[in-house]
Amino acid sequence: MKTYAAPRRKKAIFAWCMYDWANSAFATTILAAILPVYFASLVPEEGIIVPCGPLSFRTTASALWAYGISFSLLLTALTAPILGGLADFSSSKKKFLLAFTYAGATLTSLLYFVGDGDYWLCLALFVAANIGFAGSMTFYNAFLPAVAGEDEMDSVSGKGYAFGYVGGGLLLALHVLMITYHESFGIPDKSMSVRISLASVGLWWGLFAIPLFVGVPEARCLGTKSEGFSYFTYGFTRFQKTLRAFRRYPDLLWFLAAFLVYNDGIQTVIAMAAIFGKTALGLDTGTLIGTLLMTQFIAWPGALVFARLAQRIGSKAAIMIALLLWIVIVTYAYFLKSALEFWILGGLVGLVLGGSQAISRSLYARLIPRTRPAEFFGFFTISGKFASIFGPLIFGLMTDLSDNPRNAILSLVVFFVVGMIMLSRVDTGRGRRQALED
Repeated sequence: MKTYAAPRRKKAIFAWCMYDWANSAFATTILAAILPVYFASLVPEEGIIVPCGPLSFRTTASALWAYGISFSLLLTALTAPILGGLADFSSSKKKFLLAFTYAGATLTSLLYFVGDGDYWLCLALFVAANIGFAGSMTFYNAFLPAVAGEDEMDSVSGKGYAFGYVGGGLLLALHVLMITYHESFGIPDKSMSVRISLASVGLWWGLFAIPLFVGVPEARCLGTKSEGFSYFTYGFTRFQKTLRAFRRYPDLLWFLAAFLVYNDGIQTVIAMAAIFGKTALGLDTGTLIGTLLMTQFIAWPGALVFARLAQRIGSKAAIMIALLLWIVIVTYAYFLKSALEFWILGGLVGLVLGGSQAISRSLYARLIPRTRPAEFFGFFTISGKFASIFGPLIFGLMTDLSDNPRNAILSLVVFFVVGMIMLSRVDTGRGRRQALED
């Protein structure tokens, strides 16, 4: 796959990065900061009884939120590689991206209608919107090998995450002001200010996604349709062929497996941080949101620093350093007792959050065949989203079984240690040569 010529490529890079600016509002306000706390306030403190056929079980807001994340990401993971193969064949990455983006943005805006006691409505809208958010990332990431040259991928991927942390952080800052000083904004009560904040994420996402659809060209169709051609059959067949093709790329396969494991820990920290602070430490909403906002703005330079570090010592070594820091972070989280310590934790998370994700994405982009980016990024989505399924699911089960979310947070150390062991088997130089030969 050829990249675009400068200065056209510079415009394409900016437009591509703006999508991170757009959809990171969902990651901050909906997934990490405001909605988890709002959802916890809707669920009774003693939990709820959930019928399950002839049986029933009692669950808490923390566990129910974790189960919702797991269910939405399971659906995304099962369809991502099939849709990715179709997108590559028909040159429809933009069309798929547009569909997931605006479905997710619309469903997010509908959170405005969630009121007191509507925890099932809230969970249903969140699950559906999260499918849109997670599904869109397959096609967004697939544009990275096209907009960035081989020697630019670390920096462009890091820049994308930096844009995201700034954009998501700015909107979250506005939400904090709106919720804290809602009367100054002409909003009569705090609940309505939260609902307006949630709805505004959909508008922000939809508006700032436009530059990508306008400024990032898409390559011509790679395949031709024969008589009796079926998109579904093609997508499923391509999925099977891609699975078999991984045997030709052992380093890509090892990296994908390692990413699945260590990203499990990262995604669980992102998804469960706010609700962990509320249920385990009893922190107030201001402390939770303020800490997550600080994390966003620290993650911005953190992503750029790790991008530069990767250029100096290599992507694999930079990820190894990030994973060591993640082990320190989750171990420290187990011993948290005060709001000040939670603030310190937020700063440490921000330092490595963007870097570990950005460098993982750029390294994967180097290891995949250049002619099938969406197809292989579909498997990247599977790896990332299955990680996002199992982490919160284990967190929820550990919380329910031990009645202590601290035990759940400590279990995340295993994911980082095993991920590092698997990553050590990846030969990045050999993997790049194999990708370029395709």
